Amino acid sequence: MELHMHSHRWDARLPDWLVAVVAGFGAGGILMLLEIAWTLLAGGGSPWPLTRKIAAMMMGEDVLQAQGYGFSVLAMALAVHYVLGMAFGVVLACIIAPFHFDSSDAMVLLTGAVFGLLLYAFNFYVMVKVFWWIADLRGAPTVVAHLIFGMATAWMYRRLERPEPQR
Repeated sequence: MELHMHSHRWDARLPDWLVAVVAGFGAGGILMLLEIAWTLLAGGGSPWPLTRKIAAMMMGEDVLQAQGYGFSVLAMALAVHYVLGMAFGVVLACIIAPFHFDSSDAMVLLTGAVFGLLLYAFNFYVMVKVFWWIADLRGAPTVVAHLIFGMATAWMYRRLERPEPQR
């Protein structure tokens, strides 16, 4: 019987790209549902202002002031949300795979949580310089949402990851 010890040192192991995209898409869906639920439960407000803020990343600041809620705004917000989710899923997989952070549920969840915190910091302290209108989303609910996104992405990646071919 051979004992395999997983080192968390870098190894030239490629991520499972398709699984990374699927995990990011799935976790993006979870994040979107959380954002809508918290908006409705916390203040009884409308989810439309958040939708406009996300759509404005591609459509420009004018969307923030526009009247009415068109299909194009909703479609763009969904596209931006899911494309970013998939992209961040790939980034997280590029961290998980070569360092073997998928060696256990606990390790992959910890990696996802740290990634979620770093993603929050990047989004709300770096990207906010370009997309100034998201600054008011800073706070505990958004931190928790990013933690859940990172952990859900990492966990789904581990669960869906296909075995490496034997060499």
